[in-house]
Amino acid sequence: MTDDLDPDIRDNAELKRYELTVDGEMAVVTYNLSPPNLMITETLVPVPLEGKGLASRLARHVLADAKARGLVLLPVCPFFSAYLKKHPEHAEQVHPTYRGILGI
Repeated sequence: MTDDLDPDIRDNAELKRYELTVDGEMAVVTYNLSPPNLMITETLVPVPLEGKGLASRLARHVLADAKARGLVLLPVCPFFSAYLKKHPEHAEQVHPTYRGILGI
């Protein structure tokens, strides 16, 4: 699954966020880590970068990284929750309580 890791995205553990810089702007996924749980709290894409699939690109990377690290997702972020509903093949990575909430 590590093949799905995007080399342009970095995990800034100090700031608790995944970062992707494009055209001088930074899109981020913020999180709280309490192994084995990874709570995804927010996905932010600057307006100039909207509509380019960057949030989905970040989501794919976070899912791959979490799987490689054996982490269970707690998707509090509305975008991430919606992404997981559209991609139920990742349901096994989501905490059972959140699976129930999302219906996946």
